[in-house]
Amino acid sequence: MKKTALLLFSGGLDSILAAEILRKEKIKVALVCCKSFFFDCQSAQRSARRLKLKLKVIALSKEHLGTVKRPKYGRGQGMNPCIDCHILMIKKAKEILEREKLDFLATGEVLGERPFSQNRKIFQLAEKETELESLILRPLSAKLLPLTIPEKRRWVKRENLFGFQGKSRKPQMVLAKKMKLKKFPTPAGGCILTDPEYSKRLRELFKKAPECDGNDCQILRKGRIFWLATQSFGRVRQNRFLIIVGRNEKENKQIHQLAGKKKKDLILEPQNFPGPTVLIRGFGKEIKKEKVLEATALLLNYSKKIPEKIIIEVKK
Repeated sequence: MKKTALLLFSGGLDSILAAEILRKEKIKVALVCCKSFFFDCQSAQRSARRLKLKLKVIALSKEHLGTVKRPKYGRGQGMNPCIDCHILMIKKAKEILEREKLDFLATGEVLGERPFSQNRKIFQLAEKETELESLILRPLSAKLLPLTIPEKRRWVKRENLFGFQGKSRKPQMVLAKKMKLKKFPTPAGGCILTDPEYSKRLRELFKKAPECDGNDCQILRKGRIFWLATQSFGRVRQNRFLIIVGRNEKENKQIHQLAGKKKKDLILEPQNFPGPTVLIRGFGKEIKKEKVLEATALLLNYSKKIPEKIIIEVKK
């Protein structure tokens, strides 16, 4: 009977090669991709269409946000908890594996390609945490790793797998050419958590508003960010008011769309002159007049051709 592998699929070259290697071994391939507030499955969907394979998308946004806030195994250089994130993805894939009674899990991981999260120790940890020992096949580096059940049972032949290692993508490019693969994405960071500027913003958000949700995290990707402090009896309290100033028409629209999902947000929009959309978010706190005035000052600071009489609409 033909065996079926569930392949964790990003849509990048490595996962495309893993899919093709498995198909050459007469393995039926099912694709799964995970999306969250910080990454999506657009590249995976495009690549799946080219390969003519069905792709299942798992939304793990809320659970993943909890992982980003409190990672068990730490973060990379940014706010990216790559080890915890990958373990979470494997756990979700395991649920599909068991529910649909598939035979084994596969990934496009390459040993040493990402030293922090793709090394022997982490591979073993992921298998132990998910109770999938010997059931995760990594076709691109299999010859450098312990035998898996699919290899032991000759569902796939180890001699037809590969021993790629390290950051260089030259071996993968050579293999892609040999397989006559012409279209595949160029390597790029699909996860915003690796971006230094966004990581700085997110770190500040977690500190000032630890109860923040996915909408708060997403809106940090738009515009200029400011935090306003509150004052009480002459003492400055924690900066709990977030101000976002749009930088262009596209960002103005995006800020407006995201703000519409929060009841207590205030939106400031110039009516008789060109200027940015400005969001005020208090994370449940009442937004008083003084905050509106401070936000208005920012709006005017980033506006041009300001008339003598200004009209600014404040929307809830």
